[in-house]
Amino acid sequence: MRYRVVVEQDEDGIFVVECPSLPGCVSQGKTRDEALANIADAIEGYLESLAKHNEPAPPPITEETVEVAV
Repeated sequence: MRYRVVVEQDEDGIFVVECPSLPGCVSQGKTRDEALANIADAIEGYLESLAKHNEPAPPPITEETVEVAV
Protein backbone atom coordinates (compact mmCIF):
# COMPACT_ATOMS: atom_id res chain seq x y z
CA MET A 1 0.00 0.00 0.00
CA ARG A 2 1.12 3.53 -0.66
CA TYR A 3 0.23 6.50 1.50
CA ARG A 4 0.95 10.14 0.74
CA VAL A 5 3.10 11.88 3.34
CA VAL A 6 3.98 15.53 3.87
CA VAL A 7 7.57 16.41 4.75
CA GLU A 8 8.49 19.72 6.36
CA GLN A 9 11.71 20.91 7.92
CA ASP A 10 11.24 22.71 11.23
CA GLU A 11 13.17 25.72 12.53
CA ASP A 12 15.73 23.41 14.19
CA GLY A 13 16.45 21.55 10.93
CA ILE A 14 14.52 18.41 11.93
CA PHE A 15 12.39 16.81 9.21
CA VAL A 16 8.81 16.26 10.38
CA VAL A 17 6.60 13.90 8.37
CA GLU A 18 2.89 13.23 8.66
CA CYS A 19 0.46 11.00 6.85
CA PRO A 20 -2.78 12.94 6.25
CA SER A 21 -4.81 9.75 5.64
CA LEU A 22 -3.93 8.45 9.11
CA PRO A 23 -4.81 11.09 11.73
CA GLY A 24 -2.07 11.52 14.31
CA CYS A 25 0.47 9.46 12.35
CA VAL A 26 3.53 11.71 12.59
CA SER A 27 7.25 11.04 12.79
CA GLN A 28 10.54 12.87 12.37
CA GLY A 29 14.22 12.45 11.65
CA LYS A 30 17.50 14.32 11.47
CA THR A 31 17.61 13.74 7.71
CA ARG A 32 14.89 13.47 5.08
CA ASP A 33 15.75 9.78 4.52
CA GLU A 34 15.63 9.03 8.24
CA ALA A 35 12.28 10.81 8.56
CA LEU A 36 10.83 8.84 5.63
CA ALA A 37 12.06 5.54 7.10
CA ASN A 38 10.55 6.51 10.47
CA ILE A 39 7.16 7.41 8.99
CA ALA A 40 7.10 4.08 7.12
CA ASP A 41 7.53 2.32 10.49
CA ALA A 42 4.87 4.55 12.04
CA ILE A 43 2.41 3.79 9.23
CA GLU A 44 3.00 0.05 9.62
CA GLY A 45 2.39 0.30 13.36
CA TYR A 46 -0.72 2.40 12.83
CA LEU A 47 -2.18 -0.11 10.37
CA GLU A 48 -1.30 -3.03 12.66
CA SER A 49 -3.08 -1.29 15.54
CA LEU A 50 -6.19 -0.73 13.41
CA ALA A 51 -6.21 -4.43 12.44
CA LYS A 52 -5.72 -5.49 16.06
CA HIS A 53 -8.78 -3.46 17.06
CA ASN A 54 -10.83 -4.69 14.08
CA GLU A 55 -11.02 -1.21 12.58
CA PRO A 56 -10.82 -0.62 8.83
CA ALA A 57 -7.70 0.88 7.33
CA PRO A 58 -8.26 4.03 5.28
CA PRO A 59 -7.63 3.42 1.59
CA PRO A 60 -4.33 4.66 0.21
CA ILE A 61 -4.44 7.94 -1.69
CA THR A 62 -4.00 7.94 -5.42
CA GLU A 63 -2.45 11.09 -6.74
CA GLU A 64 -1.84 12.56 -10.15
CA THR A 65 0.64 15.18 -11.27
CA VAL A 66 -0.42 17.97 -13.59
CA GLU A 67 2.16 19.98 -15.49
CA VAL A 68 1.42 23.59 -16.37
CA ALA A 69 3.38 26.07 -18.42
CA VAL A 70 3.89 29.46 -16.82
